[in-house]
Amino acid sequence: MGNKAFNVVTYSGTGSTQSITGVGFQPDLIWIKRRNSTDWHQITDAVRGTNSQLFSNDTSAEDTATDKITAFDSDGFTVSTHTGVNASGGTYVAWCWKAGGTGVSNTNGSITSTVSANADAGFSIVSYTGNSTPNSTVGHGLSSAPEMIICKNRSAVKTWIIGSDEIAWTKTIQFTNAAATTHDAFYNTAPSSSVFTIGDASELNSSGNSIIAYCFHSVEGFSKVGSYTGNGSADGTFVYTGFRPAYVMFKCSSNPSEWKIIDDARNPHNVMDLELRADSSQAESQYSGHYMDFLSNGVKFRATDHPNQAKTYIYLAFAENPFKYTNAR
Repeated sequence: MGNKAFNVVTYSGTGSTQSITGVGFQPDLIWIKRRNSTDWHQITDAVRGTNSQLFSNDTSAEDTATDKITAFDSDGFTVSTHTGVNASGGTYVAWCWKAGGTGVSNTNGSITSTVSANADAGFSIVSYTGNSTPNSTVGHGLSSAPEMIICKNRSAVKTWIIGSDEIAWTKTIQFTNAAATTHDAFYNTAPSSSVFTIGDASELNSSGNSIIAYCFHSVEGFSKVGSYTGNGSADGTFVYTGFRPAYVMFKCSSNPSEWKIIDDARNPHNVMDLELRADSSQAESQYSGHYMDFLSNGVKFRATDHPNQAKTYIYLAFAENPFKYTNAR
């Protein structure tokens, strides 16, 4: 069986070091959330290394704890004893992406970056050092322009910054419940097929600070970066992705609201009503109404409120059965 580019696995914690298998490939980005507790999200990637974690629900600088993920394995990963990844009695979900390993040097931009990329999957992990110079460029390693970039200053207490085609690169959004606001983080410039442009905002270009960026563009049959307008009806909006989703993350861009994450590992059958929030450490919750269905070609909302209010939303989705591919860097 060929490698896949994305997968979701659930597991139970033991309190002792254990290997989590069933991912189907060696992941390069692992995002773990404990489902039955308010432990923080744990985000680790192969470029920063196993002993480096970031937290989507917090603005903290990078943590270097050694008792969380200890190895990227051929069919998953190994977790140690930290309650955020492996408490006895804990239940967990791990969202896993395949990029291109630990990364290679990329000199396409005015700032040299380290890039782990899978061009076929439209996903790359980009590490670079800020220089506080507006209109700097950073190579992203993909063959098409990213449609969404999620950035975090690793060295300082700074908010996550997210840019997307769907909110224009004159605005950004954060891993908070705020609406999209005007911000020059990306220098009001859409990415090209080789680089993205940054201003001198401290969140992603403070001199000497280490920055990580996760870059995504849509790939037919595998992933979709998009937007839609809800209708506020129980007969909700249908969002076409072109595939049956395994994972969707939603955010209202026009009003304050949560980043909701739905996946088919925690919700193996419709109705999809078990949610986690990227912007919060809260435990998994079950929506009390008919929330949404994952269909063969997209998402059908079945509720009147978020994420189907009569407002504009952005989303990131990945397919249930990703295609086979070869790595590109």
